[in-house]
Amino acid sequence: MATQISPQPNTPVDEWHDKKRYLWLMGLIPPTAIFLAIGLIWAFNQLGWTAVSPVWWWIGPILVYGLLPVLDLFFGPDGQNPPDEVMERLENDKYYRYCTYVYIPFQLASLIIACYLWTADNLSWLGIDGGLGLISKIGLAISIGVMGGVGINTAHEMGHKKDSLERWLSKVTLAQTFYGHFYIEHNRGHHVRVATPEDPASARFGESFWRFLPRSVWGSLNSSWRLERTRMDRLGKSTWNIRNDVLNAWLMSIVLFGVLTAVFGISIVPFLILQAVYGFSLLETVNYLEHYGLLRAKTASGRYERCAPAHSWNSDHIVTNIFLYHLQRHSDHHANPTRRYQTLRSMEGAPNLPSGYASMISLAYFPPIWRKVMDHRVLEHYRGDITAVNIQPSKRGKILARYGVADQAQ
Repeated sequence: MATQISPQPNTPVDEWHDKKRYLWLMGLIPPTAIFLAIGLIWAFNQLGWTAVSPVWWWIGPILVYGLLPVLDLFFGPDGQNPPDEVMERLENDKYYRYCTYVYIPFQLASLIIACYLWTADNLSWLGIDGGLGLISKIGLAISIGVMGGVGINTAHEMGHKKDSLERWLSKVTLAQTFYGHFYIEHNRGHHVRVATPEDPASARFGESFWRFLPRSVWGSLNSSWRLERTRMDRLGKSTWNIRNDVLNAWLMSIVLFGVLTAVFGISIVPFLILQAVYGFSLLETVNYLEHYGLLRAKTASGRYERCAPAHSWNSDHIVTNIFLYHLQRHSDHHANPTRRYQTLRSMEGAPNLPSGYASMISLAYFPPIWRKVMDHRVLEHYRGDITAVNIQPSKRGKILARYGVADQAQ
């Protein structure tokens, strides 16, 4: 179940070029989708299709659960890995980082226009009598939540970098979803404990997404606070200090939410909560599928083995690759956390998902379907050895018995 490497060995280095160079601008679709929706709603209403036009307030879910999976199936695998000789040049090409920077102004503009749309009581310029109805408001909030969830991935790309500007921009991007602690927990928690029972963001074999979600959200929050408390203690400072990166990241969210509430009124609060919860839940769905059931073995010293390509689920479907800045090349990311997205490569030895992340997100919501698709793949990855799998503790005995293995822990 290894990913296929596509290094293009017969292409001279001076002729190699990134086929996706300008396609990376597709990453701006989530923060601009609401403007497209507004245009479509206006056009539909002008044509008299008023009964149909409200569906475009749901443009976020339409993209994530409908269009992206279809495009992944249609266009298939990526098929391009940059050769070693171009890595330094590709890494230092600032065009790629600007593609992520520009996400932020569009994100903030979309959030503000959505707040206006949620609270406006006269949208006649759109062909709407009065304000938005409840279903349209929910669709609007979830579409903005999709932008926020994808924004967490954009923040993830910037937050791993050593440049102080990019780390600051990472926190700004996370402010919309009130998930600033992700900046700490992902970098210093998840990357250390990935594919172990101690990692709240590594899903266990037999664990449904709905059980994983609260465990990961609460566990990641607690872990980030402990990490920063330890760092503050080491610096000889109080935990309740502005240099605490959890606190200063949350402060950005408080300021953002406070300003929006002051401008648009208290009625905007349900919108802010709904879009934030949906946004970080979308991120946690991706967390769920990235390491499901995978486990790093312990060495003779009792420590976990070093993280390897075998400890992350990958996919190389080109459309979601572009949409998520190569997040699907997850093994390379864990091997080289500071490597920029444009240089990430498919890695030999990494287990492969049957489709792109966008397709797998939908499956994760339905545990019986997810187990049918993924459980046998986990077993095949470990050559049938269920004892090598990261098993949900509450189901360990039952799962081991199903495969005819005695539980040594009992």
